[in-house]
Amino acid sequence: MDLAGLNVLVVGAGKSGRAASRFLVSKGARVTLTDAKGADAFAGIQEEAPGVELVLGAYPQVEPGRWDLVVVSPGVPVTVEPVTAARAAGIPVIGELELAWRFCRAPVVAITGTNGKTTTTALVGEVFRHAGKNTLVAGNIGVPFISGVERYGPGDVVVLEVSSFQLETAPTFRPRVAAILNITPDHIDRHRSLEAYIEAKAAIFKNQTPDDYTVLNYDDPITAALASRCSGQVIFFSRRHRLEQGIYLQEGQIMTAGSRGSYRICPAGSLRIPGGHNLENALAAAAAAWVMGVRPDVIGEALTGFRGVPHRLEEVGMVNGVRYINDSKGTNPDAAIKALEAFREPIVLIAGGRNKGNSFQEFAARFPGRVRALVVLGESAEDIAQAAREQGLERILRAADLKDAVRLSRDNAEPGDVVLLSPACASWDMFKSYEERGDLFREIVKRMAAEG
Repeated sequence: MDLAGLNVLVVGAGKSGRAASRFLVSKGARVTLTDAKGADAFAGIQEEAPGVELVLGAYPQVEPGRWDLVVVSPGVPVTVEPVTAARAAGIPVIGELELAWRFCRAPVVAITGTNGKTTTTALVGEVFRHAGKNTLVAGNIGVPFISGVERYGPGDVVVLEVSSFQLETAPTFRPRVAAILNITPDHIDRHRSLEAYIEAKAAIFKNQTPDDYTVLNYDDPITAALASRCSGQVIFFSRRHRLEQGIYLQEGQIMTAGSRGSYRICPAGSLRIPGGHNLENALAAAAAAWVMGVRPDVIGEALTGFRGVPHRLEEVGMVNGVRYINDSKGTNPDAAIKALEAFREPIVLIAGGRNKGNSFQEFAARFPGRVRALVVLGESAEDIAQAAREQGLERILRAADLKDAVRLSRDNAEPGDVVLLSPACASWDMFKSYEERGDLFREIVKRMAAEG
């Protein structure tokens, strides 16, 4: 892809947009970076993107002849004016994922799904590193793919966390291994229907050939049903069924079976990341590494040594006999349900934020017998509280902010309990990101522990 001399409009001035802009400038393109947010939201941006023209606070007009290419960031809906106008004018529109893909020389393992993407991506990266591979772990996990793509060649591996937003603007993306962990309703506010959301996820394998692999969750009906649409070789993983080919559990052991025979990888009980959902993540990671030729014993060593990722069931402190768990990445009800199910202790739950078009009824249905008290905050506080009241939960407290939520949780927890931040919502009503929310939670807990 020759970018020299092209006029490129990058829409979205977040981390991905800035990285794409720097890359485009390095290739000789004339770049304009735009965002609907004003300059006050992007302190120091000019220093981060030297040589880039900035248009902040409003989008520039898009008309035929002005731009040769539009690159849209994943956080920007494809319905915004610059994107729709570009498509109407016949100007190519791609995302940062697609831009990086066109310069990628290394085989790619791409992971998507409603929940578990970050943990599984980090885990797959750990397996390949343990196998001695020079490995880039990037994508929706927080490192833009474009920022490191040219440093990796055919003998290396790129492991990507890929979101439905990124797949919307990646028309030629073709990973060597594509994994879909699960699909449950999420981002309906953007995709408008579950069916459209499923199609966005399925785009991860649309360009694959019979030489590629598609890893699917055998236990998830929506995901398993996609097998008939795959052009690549389908590899299932399951924690409930013994498979003739794939990764599965047998008498407490993670096993692999296929044309090369059946092999033990490691005991499921030796995993350090809690919860049945994390067992599924480990099975998926094993499948992705197995089809790329990593030995079972190497996979097992990496799985059992992995301690998890920040903001996903991360233990941040013990105060007066109460464990505090940061699951800020639980940004939808299904993810928060998995967090609840990971603990046997009574839970004081902190939940709330911006709803992404989901119902909280099934989430609240898991409260009886698990949740001692519920602390709600943010835009969805009353919706979650009402769903909890319908399940008979009486101890429901409203917090003004996260600091207040931690204080209320402390006051309502007993020794042996778990205080769990698993919001079931996005963070955007009160924070810039789930990371910022989780970092503040961690800081509040550590300060509280220091004070005694």
